[in-house]
Amino acid sequence: MANHKSAIKRIRTNERKHQRNRVYRSRTRTELKKAQDQIVAGNKEEAIAQVREAISMLDKSADKGIIHKNNAARRKSRLMKRLNELLAE
Repeated sequence: MANHKSAIKRIRTNERKHQRNRVYRSRTRTELKKAQDQIVAGNKEEAIAQVREAISMLDKSADKGIIHKNNAARRKSRLMKRLNELLAE
């Protein structure tokens, strides 16, 4: 357990940030999963809409520093690759 006042405060602030970050990370994963499900199902219009939502959430998470910008870029690239394969059919 922390003994210094500053260390105790740091524990509190880290926990608040952790809880806030969990929300965005969870939403991002959910949107990615929805988009991938629509792509697998073959619903082109729904897939396009879900991919837009997923990309938006990835960008928000990256802007807030919850995930690294390159991590977001990699996920967006993979998602768009799958979507383009669907649209090419």
